Amino acid sequence: MNDSTSLALPWALVTAQPGDVRGLPESERDRLIITATQIEGRWVILSRYGDDIWHIEGFPSNTPAHRRQLNFSSLPQAFRVVMKAMVYRYIRRGRRDAVRPKGSTIRDFFSTARLFLRHLEALKIERLSAITPMIAATYVTACKAQRVAGSSKPLSVDTLRRHYMTVEAIHELSHYTDDEILRHPWPDTSAKSMAGGLGMVKAGKTPLIPDAVFCTLFEQAHQQVERGKHLLDLRDDLHAMEAASKCRTSAGINYAKNRHLNASGWEAGLSAFSQSLLTLRTACYVVLASTSGCRNHELANLQSSAHHRTEDDQGTIYHWMRSRSEKTDAGVHDWMIPEAAVRALRVMERWSAPYQAMIVDEINQRRRINPHDPQIVEAYKHRHSLFLGVYSQGNNRVRTLTNSSWDGQLKSFAKDCGLNWSLASHQFRRKFANYAAHSRFGDLRYLKEHYAHWSLDMTLGYAMDDGWGRHLDLEMYVDMQDELEDIKLGVVGNWMSDESLGGGYGQAIQVWRREPQNLLIFKDHASMLKSIAESTAIRSNGHAWCTADNDGCIGNTLERTRCSGCDHSVIGRPHAPIYQRLYDDLKGLLNCGDIGEGGRQRVERDMSRCRDVLLQLGIPLEALIA
Repeated sequence: MNDSTSLALPWALVTAQPGDVRGLPESERDRLIITATQIEGRWVILSRYGDDIWHIEGFPSNTPAHRRQLNFSSLPQAFRVVMKAMVYRYIRRGRRDAVRPKGSTIRDFFSTARLFLRHLEALKIERLSAITPMIAATYVTACKAQRVAGSSKPLSVDTLRRHYMTVEAIHELSHYTDDEILRHPWPDTSAKSMAGGLGMVKAGKTPLIPDAVFCTLFEQAHQQVERGKHLLDLRDDLHAMEAASKCRTSAGINYAKNRHLNASGWEAGLSAFSQSLLTLRTACYVVLASTSGCRNHELANLQSSAHHRTEDDQGTIYHWMRSRSEKTDAGVHDWMIPEAAVRALRVMERWSAPYQAMIVDEINQRRRINPHDPQIVEAYKHRHSLFLGVYSQGNNRVRTLTNSSWDGQLKSFAKDCGLNWSLASHQFRRKFANYAAHSRFGDLRYLKEHYAHWSLDMTLGYAMDDGWGRHLDLEMYVDMQDELEDIKLGVVGNWMSDESLGGGYGQAIQVWRREPQNLLIFKDHASMLKSIAESTAIRSNGHAWCTADNDGCIGNTLERTRCSGCDHSVIGRPHAPIYQRLYDDLKGLLNCGDIGEGGRQRVERDMSRCRDVLLQLGIPLEALIA
């Protein structure tokens, strides 16, 4: 770090810096300020152009320090000077027809560019101006021949596209340096087409946590959160004992702690107790991620007093959780949460208190040594965070847990639950969206009791005041719509297979799909499914698919067998066990002598409806007679 970092900085000088470094003397160029921060009213320079390591801003709080740096000494020697010039231009102005990049975008460009520059080094090329379309083509060939680390799989289309787009970015940014690439790397094509996609490449979806796995995870996490107060009471007792026993040896203090734990009903020992506190943190994360749909960095950005409640005109209470999202420029978002999530927040506020105090102590110590230490600003970013941890590699400093740390914690939590599922933080968002989509779809198999009055319609008509609830995570609604479309596509795909269908609309579909001319309307099978799914109102009532586009559903009542002959119903093989069980139960009612003639006619009518459905689904008649 430059020696002048402790001097006051007129910030106007930074904003007046040039957009590129062409024509600047080396001494003036190397003094350009890359990043600076303000500490107690004074500006402190973090990085200058001449430094080998640049500290980059614009990252979530859960990004580790080394991921917020650009180390130019890791580049081939021949390209360090020109790469600095290009990155400087990229930070100051961005690319043509694009917004200025954020921290992660700058870092990704740097990392991917390094791969291309190393390829040039292997070809003994030492200047960008020597790059021709032929040389660029060799990089394309090398990328397509490369395999994913530890496997024989080629790089994905999305990865190839990023590699090739980085070369295009280098070509554009080199025009603002003294070493310009004269010709476009591939004049007659583009990165997208060479990667194998003519449009935007859609990355593979995040794996969907199976229902059985999710319910086990949530149940275990919820139970631990409910026990959180007892664990934290014990923790506070142990801390008080340690504070009052400063003259004892470590062994003596641990002996006293173990005795207290045993007396309080905890027999597993001090080490297991410490681990249980860490597991409690993970359990709170699972509950909050499951019930809010937040991304990892949005939960990492949670701070004390993140909870708020509002009340509508009918006296209904709505709970809100506020955090900051780095996904969009909107920043602050509000998520409506159930009471289970509120309890998890309360536990984490208490859980994090000692760690927050450690950060305050660190700030005070650094301030006494050097009031303008840049690490003071870094510590300030974490001092009110909830999901904190101690990093032994960082001199036991307390910081917000990183995404990689969470993935390890979550995998251990799933393993402790007896699950064979590779759990990752980003999977909770899709599971949340999928459940919400099923809720709107009508077939909600969910832990609904935890949501009490919560409106699973996900409409925007929530109880809001002037502040809370007006910064909704609108991208979540898009995710829910995507999940809903996927569910409908899957349902229609089953309809258009060889599967037997019951119900009035189901029988009509079977007749329709037998006519070849109906299928010729669409250019391919996928287009047919998409068109039918988008044009058909589909919801589940548990025993049939209902395609009525109004509130005239006749089967979602006590007489559910009415779906058998409804023109809007589709009944598939997954519904067969329901009708089989209903048929068997009704058959038993016929032997009841006190139901009367009217009751007997009612039973026979419903049996006939169930029999018709089962026959339509291909259930053998003898199975019904038995």
